[in-house]
Amino acid sequence: MGDDSEWMKLPIDQKCEHKIWKARLNGYEEALKLFQKIEDEKSPEWGKYLGLIKKFVTDSNAVAQLKGLEAALAFIENAHVAGKTTGEVVSGVVGKVFNQPKARAKELGTDICLMYIEIEKAEVVQDELIKGLDNKNPKIVVACIETLRKALCEFGSKIITLKPVVKVLPKLFESREKAIRDEAKLLAVEIYRWIRDALRAPLQNINSVQLKELEEEWVKLPTAAPKQTRFLRSQQDLKAKFEQQQAAGGDEADGDNDDEVEAAPVDPYELLEAVEILSKLPKDFYEKIEEKKWQERKEALEAVEALTRNPKLESGDYGDLVRALKKVIGKDANVMLVAMATKCLAGLATGLRKKFGTYAGHVVPTILEKFKEKKPQVVQALQEAIDAVFLTTTLQNISEDVLSVMDNKNPSIKQQASLFLARSFRHCTPSMLPKSVLKPFCAAFLKQVNDSAPEVRDAAFEALGTAMKVVGEKAVNPFLADVDKLKLDKIKECADKVELVGKKGGGGGEKKEKPAAKAPPPVEAPAKPSGPPKKAAPAKAAGPPKKGKPASAPSTKSKKASDTKEIVETELSPDVCEEKAAAVLPASCMQLLDSGNWKERLASMEEFQRAVEQMDKSEMPCQALVKMLAKKPGWKETNFQVMQMKLHIVGLIAQKGSFSKTSALVVLDGLVDKTGDVKCGSNAKEALTAIGEACSLPWTAEQVVSMAFTQKNPKNQAETLNWLANAMKEFGFAGINVKAFINNVKTALGATNPAVRTSAITLLGVMYLYMGAPLRMFFEDEKPALLSQIDAEFEKMQGQSPPAPIRGTKKAGAEEEGDAAEEEEVDGGAGDIMDLLPRANISDKITSDMVSKISDKNWKIRKEGLDEVAAVISEAKFIQANIGELPMALKGRLNDSNKLLVQQAINILQQIATAMGPSLKQHVKNLGIPVITVLGDSKPNVRAAALSTLNAWVEQTGMKEWLEGEDLSEELKKENPFLRQEMLGWLAEKLPTLHTVPADLMLCVPHLYACLEDRSGDVRKKAQDVLPTFMMHLGYEKMSKATGKLKPASKDQVVGMLEKARAVMPAKPAAPAKAAVSKPPTSSAPAAKPASAPARNQSPSEDFSEPEPKPDTKKAKPAGPAAKKRGSMELKVKGEKDNAKQNRLSRGTPSSERGVVGKKPQVKAGAKDEEDKSGPIFIHVPNSKEQRIKEEKTLKILKWNFNTPRDEYVEQLKTQMSTCLAKWLQDELFHFDFQRHVKAIGAMIERMEAECEAVIGCLDLILKWFTLRFFDTNTSVLMKALEFLKLLFTMLSRKNYQLNDYEASSFIPYLILKVGESKDVVRKDVRAILTMLCKVYAASKVFPFLMEGTKSKNSKQRSECLEELGCLIENFGMNVCQPTPAKALKEIAIHIGDRDTTVRNASLNTVLAAYNACGDQVFKLIGNLSEKEMSMLEERIKRSAKKMPAASAKQERPQREHPTNPNATFLRKPAQEEVPNKLRIMYRTYRIQARAQHAHLEQPAPSIPKEFQLDLDVFENNHTCASDIPDLVQHKLEEVLEPVMIPERKMSSVSPHFDDIHNSTASTINFVISQVASGDINTSIQALAQIDEVLRQADKAEAMSGHIDQFLIATFMQLRLIYSTHMADDRLDNKDIFKLYSCIIGNMLSLFSMESLAREASMGVLKDLMHGLITLMLDSRVEDIEDGQQLIRSVNLLVVRVLEKSDQSNILSALLVLLQDSLISTAGSPMFSELVMKCLWRMIRFLPQTINSINLDRILLDVHNFMKVFPKEKLKQLKSDVPHRTLKTLLHTLCRLTGAKILEHMSMIENRNESELEAHLRRVVKHSANLSGLKSDKSTEKGALRSDDKVIKAKVSDILSEIFKKIGSKENTKEGLTELYEYKQKYSDADLEPFLRNTSQFFQSYVERGLRMIESEREGKGRIQTSTVIPQHSTDSYLPSSSAVPISSNGEDLNAAAYYERLKILRQRRGLENSTPEEDRPPFSSLRPSVASSTDMLHSKLSQLKESREHFQQPLFG
Repeated sequence: MGDDSEWMKLPIDQKCEHKIWKARLNGYEEALKLFQKIEDEKSPEWGKYLGLIKKFVTDSNAVAQLKGLEAALAFIENAHVAGKTTGEVVSGVVGKVFNQPKARAKELGTDICLMYIEIEKAEVVQDELIKGLDNKNPKIVVACIETLRKALCEFGSKIITLKPVVKVLPKLFESREKAIRDEAKLLAVEIYRWIRDALRAPLQNINSVQLKELEEEWVKLPTAAPKQTRFLRSQQDLKAKFEQQQAAGGDEADGDNDDEVEAAPVDPYELLEAVEILSKLPKDFYEKIEEKKWQERKEALEAVEALTRNPKLESGDYGDLVRALKKVIGKDANVMLVAMATKCLAGLATGLRKKFGTYAGHVVPTILEKFKEKKPQVVQALQEAIDAVFLTTTLQNISEDVLSVMDNKNPSIKQQASLFLARSFRHCTPSMLPKSVLKPFCAAFLKQVNDSAPEVRDAAFEALGTAMKVVGEKAVNPFLADVDKLKLDKIKECADKVELVGKKGGGGGEKKEKPAAKAPPPVEAPAKPSGPPKKAAPAKAAGPPKKGKPASAPSTKSKKASDTKEIVETELSPDVCEEKAAAVLPASCMQLLDSGNWKERLASMEEFQRAVEQMDKSEMPCQALVKMLAKKPGWKETNFQVMQMKLHIVGLIAQKGSFSKTSALVVLDGLVDKTGDVKCGSNAKEALTAIGEACSLPWTAEQVVSMAFTQKNPKNQAETLNWLANAMKEFGFAGINVKAFINNVKTALGATNPAVRTSAITLLGVMYLYMGAPLRMFFEDEKPALLSQIDAEFEKMQGQSPPAPIRGTKKAGAEEEGDAAEEEEVDGGAGDIMDLLPRANISDKITSDMVSKISDKNWKIRKEGLDEVAAVISEAKFIQANIGELPMALKGRLNDSNKLLVQQAINILQQIATAMGPSLKQHVKNLGIPVITVLGDSKPNVRAAALSTLNAWVEQTGMKEWLEGEDLSEELKKENPFLRQEMLGWLAEKLPTLHTVPADLMLCVPHLYACLEDRSGDVRKKAQDVLPTFMMHLGYEKMSKATGKLKPASKDQVVGMLEKARAVMPAKPAAPAKAAVSKPPTSSAPAAKPASAPARNQSPSEDFSEPEPKPDTKKAKPAGPAAKKRGSMELKVKGEKDNAKQNRLSRGTPSSERGVVGKKPQVKAGAKDEEDKSGPIFIHVPNSKEQRIKEEKTLKILKWNFNTPRDEYVEQLKTQMSTCLAKWLQDELFHFDFQRHVKAIGAMIERMEAECEAVIGCLDLILKWFTLRFFDTNTSVLMKALEFLKLLFTMLSRKNYQLNDYEASSFIPYLILKVGESKDVVRKDVRAILTMLCKVYAASKVFPFLMEGTKSKNSKQRSECLEELGCLIENFGMNVCQPTPAKALKEIAIHIGDRDTTVRNASLNTVLAAYNACGDQVFKLIGNLSEKEMSMLEERIKRSAKKMPAASAKQERPQREHPTNPNATFLRKPAQEEVPNKLRIMYRTYRIQARAQHAHLEQPAPSIPKEFQLDLDVFENNHTCASDIPDLVQHKLEEVLEPVMIPERKMSSVSPHFDDIHNSTASTINFVISQVASGDINTSIQALAQIDEVLRQADKAEAMSGHIDQFLIATFMQLRLIYSTHMADDRLDNKDIFKLYSCIIGNMLSLFSMESLAREASMGVLKDLMHGLITLMLDSRVEDIEDGQQLIRSVNLLVVRVLEKSDQSNILSALLVLLQDSLISTAGSPMFSELVMKCLWRMIRFLPQTINSINLDRILLDVHNFMKVFPKEKLKQLKSDVPHRTLKTLLHTLCRLTGAKILEHMSMIENRNESELEAHLRRVVKHSANLSGLKSDKSTEKGALRSDDKVIKAKVSDILSEIFKKIGSKENTKEGLTELYEYKQKYSDADLEPFLRNTSQFFQSYVERGLRMIESEREGKGRIQTSTVIPQHSTDSYLPSSSAVPISSNGEDLNAAAYYERLKILRQRRGLENSTPEEDRPPFSSLRPSVASSTDMLHSKLSQLKESREHFQQPLFG
């Protein structure tokens, strides 16, 4: 029972690891109760048990183990930290629980495993359970299988990864234990329930009997999909949904869950293990396959066929094998071998899947060509092969190969190609078949539909039907416009028969047809808020591609219209025409049409016109009417009036009627003939325009131009080209047949008539607006003179945007095509233009000889081969995608041993990229990815060339192909630092520009995480840079989840980086907006115009029908991407030219209103332009600025941070400003003409004062717009901008407006760029603005921006910024220096050594300004300068002292500071007003620092202003404050503090305007605390008295919570004020100062007696407080004050309290930082450092008690920072070695207390491997094992010493060493001294010198003093109290002493003898008494330094201080 009573008293955690099982049982029971009680999952209590949980589950006693398992389960369920124990606990459960006989133990073990899965640790649990399956004990294996089965049953296959489980299943079925086989069977059934038939393939090789049993069980399973019944902690929403469904009966839930299961079906392929077959190929395979005997070739193929039957193959280089098989397929005469090789190829494609995509482009042409073979078995094999190959690549990649055989002469090839495409389409979705892909295929099919071979026709019908089924009729119909009804019906019939691979495909087609049916109604009711208008905006926004036209769009729309409106008509005979015309025209009109009298003909025309104007559209027979007009004399009419009327009528008919192409052909020839006519030309052109609108411009233009050039009249040709140029501007460029025009334009350029040439060049200029640079490629062969004219025209057009189209055909059709247009993204347009270029097929020129040369062994021949290739490509200029065997040959050269050849191969690839254009996509996998590999080359020039080539490829292909598949991740996986850093840099550049990325990007993430911990610093940096862009696309959640597989140490580090990346994650670019902005000359005809109306008239509430004449003035900021799209298109429309506007207004065509909302408001807006200018130009939108700030913080919009403004920033600003400015002003501001900018700024200057409120409301946007102007080169705009800004800041200052950080950071960095402008007049204005800026933005916040400006490469900017910094310091004192004066001045002083004279002078002047502000202290602040720089500075200071007395300097300064505006003077507020603000600012600063340190976040970029801390010296030295402070108001704190409910301050909102609105209690306390720092002593004492009254009452003291830092800051400000001001003031009474000191220390003692309040003090505050207290203790002036000794004793006691009661992490951290600062500073007293170290020793002494409450990570970070500043060598060079020993002792103590775990607490240290600290800790940990032996011998040594009777002189050294060990030990020091004394008495001649030589001076003194005291005691001279002066210490060489100096605090007086003894020792040390000189002793350096002796030395030096002052009654810290 005695034993029981012992362990019963132990704490729970100690009971749990007690050696007695009953104690453990009791501990587990209590722990279980405790775990169930703790409510906070993050309680620190959980941490105590982290290391014990494994012991809970592995207890050796079965009874205790059961209880331990229950407790462990409770811990895992409730503790937040439980996840850390997963691996060890589950391992323990598997090894020690699953083998237990008790069922309850196994059940609890299983529950523990499942609970770990619930807390998101499924992977770890699964790994441990699968390891358990290899255990020899069958019980364990069975339990592991059962647990896996339960986990799968409850959590489902999404949580439990099935692949590793399925992998071990066959092995379990082979077990000899029946129990294991039975359990495996149950597991297989459960797995089948989740993944169905995907399980069959992995189990196909198990025993047939077992397989049969399984089949039987599988059949019994219900067909309904299983559901997850238990959920992870992160799936609580799913859990709630599941519970609701259960409660409701579950019927509704079935559908949802079915969808979820179907959404991610398990692929059987993923469950298979990959097989490596390349090494298993027969060694002579490549020789055999070339043999002449077919039998040998067959043997080789049989071997390969057997290997390729494996369903999943390991990736590798299959290039050679594929080439060999391809050769057999293409050239072998034996059809049986062809079939075998084809099967092998199919096997490779099936086994490799996407990894085979690299080779797809090589084999597809061969397979297609081989379809000419008639043998069914060969054809079938070829079909299987090409189908398998298709699944490894994309349709785009092989489209060219397939299209090239579609017009082959062999019908079998055509048939099989069409059938292959039909089968391929079944695997596609609508998005995989965009128009750009479908269009060429449909064209080929339509040719085949008319083929003579029926099998070809049938195949084409089937393919077209399949395409229709996949994408829907709406998308295919445009391509089938010319197909007759019979064929169309057959296509539809085929479509109905098709069954798609995925059912959703069919549904998609049907769904897509519905909008087409619903589209027409909005034509009649445009205001109806229906679907199409909404759809229009995104369609338009996506419409404009990069360059040029989406060629299919116009034909689509016109043909669509022709289908729906039945405009296509057959040609009518003249009789029918006359009949139809007579029915609608007056008889007189018909009779007089061909009259011989021109007046009658004119009258007839007038009647004709009236009739047409009155005719209804449906009744108008257009063809008949135009044929009547063409009736003799027709277009040969000689009277110009009749002709004009006739042409006008043609235009009317085209506008009003259903005008067909047939009708158009009747009149076009005549119209073209009249275009050159002086009188009738304009009418002819108008008629052509009307026909263009009716029949589409592309068709009309093509007809007109070809007719013009068949005529010989140059006037007609010139005017036709002029008409076309104008028409393109009006209609847009979409659908124009460029090729046809190019040929005609070339003819025109060669014309002899200059007017024709001029018109042609003008037309090219217009085309250049839309096509850009590629247009020039068509004319490179022209004569230089002509080419220069063309270039001059292009030059004129550069920078201009194409006008928005104002005409177009059938807007309703455009609406209907909305979705389809959306599909055609950027790539389509660029591709279409590039496709127009004539491309050569160079495959014939790439001969086998050339390829063999490239692969030759001799490098010279290889080079020759490459030269030949380069020549072929150069000659061809533009090439087709088919380049034969070249890819494989070039790929081999990319890893050539000769770097010159590598570089040449890379250059050839770059050449290929330019020559091939967008078709390059199909070569990305086989040629592009190998270029990435070259980025790993060690030579920088090779890497640079590879990167350049890579970018050239991406420019042509886009990024999608590169990111698809595993290739990119495989490259990143390679541990090559060059490859990784180049590749990551490349991705960081490319990813932010992408709108979407393939899901395969996720495969790169694990390797990206590996890069974050790469050994190379460059790789780590690049990985950190790219992290935000990955997160932008993948999302934080996915990336965070991916860290689950990392090791714990790595995971913490990576998660921290993810958090940082999350904060700087860029906004995702919106695809449509990007398309619109990225390339202005790219608008398609019907795109922008219809978008403009909704953009203007739709309000954010989406009330589309509201007719608002001026909606912009009232609507809020457009929200979301849609609104941005609308806004961007609106801005485009606003940029139209005036004539375009007029045309739009004059036209009233009904077609322009179809499907578009609000045409009328648009017209009104145009008409009221002048009215708008008279209204307000700045529109005040309440809270819009706050909304913008919020959006930028949440990264919804781009942060205004760039080196040069990109288009997306300008576009974003446009959108934001649209709600805040008048429309006309916005048009001017964003016009491309700089003169418009000057005009706009002038208008803004005029209205600024009148509309100042609105100006302030959109100030951030105005400033941002002006930052854009800083990047312009036009001086007049810049000067006007600076003029506006000067007036603006004057106005803001007058209104007392303060800029917020958002506005400042968006503007100031860019203003500072202009301070380095070369023109003096600009610099002068910028300086003036910077001066004014300080009136509206804190000078201390401007300071960091200027500091950043000093880093510029522009020397003028550096010098000007330095001058401005000098002005700030001179005007505002040292408190403006940020982040601290020391850091700022160090950076400024760097520039003293600058090469540029002006920069050097500016830097010297700025340091001089600092010198004038703070005196000699500046030398300490600027750090170490070279001798030359220091002499320059000293010389400058001397000169300034001679030349410029202080008074004159002060007079001169304002003149320099304010050169332009006398009102811009910055008057500082009186100091007394600043006191509260200072406190608040400092208080916030400390809070921010504490948060930043706690979270260990990186500092933000210097360009963003940081919170700042004031320099207190300026405040404290201000003597004016004492007289002006009013008397303190005496608040009745009892009343105020009754309800102690102080709201917690939200420290996150740190704005420059401190929130003054608090409740009464908080504001009162704030006020009282602010008075503590008052310059008036009485005010301060009164405030302290009030606070003391609160602190002394326990019930009210809590009111101070949350104000502790504030109070302490005020207190040490007052201490510094006393030290620097009051103590030096002779007028003040010392009694008052003593009273103030007493109040301060009394308050502090009260505060630090309450631990809860004391712990609130942050690290920074504690550091300053300790600095103040130690400075006070060292202040010799305090001795002169009466009772000064008592004061110092009180301070001593206060310091002890602070050390004990503060947060131990904070105070230890504060002391380390304080020690570091004191050692850096040379000006301070050396005693200061010693007192700081004394405090540290005291902290070290109590570490064993406080270690658990200390944040070791933070302390080690501080030590690491200390060691960076003071490396070991530098530390040893200090005068005293005590700091070195202090640090060493601290680290040894921490190691002794925590052991090896100390190394786990270095997570906050970056580059820990390079840290000196880590190396030191590892050494200490390593040696700790050796020390244990030393300890164990102590007891025997003591025993040996006591038997000193037997000692003989021979063992003198042993005896003395034992005695000295005792003296050095904690417990036996006195005993050791006594024994030494007795030994000396006995052996008076004994030599102690060898034993004292290697000890410290203090230790030697201590021994001498101790011996003398024993002597005096024994002689009866009085007992000396030594307990307080003799420190305990240890001389143990290796053991770190955790016991610093133990000092009693009893306060007993020391008697005279003790004082005398001390005085004697001190006099000896100072050389005042004869004694052995201390210097003669050996220096204190030993290979095995005594840690404890450094403690003694510290204590000794501290004693010196105390003994020099007789007023010490109690020792320091006693």
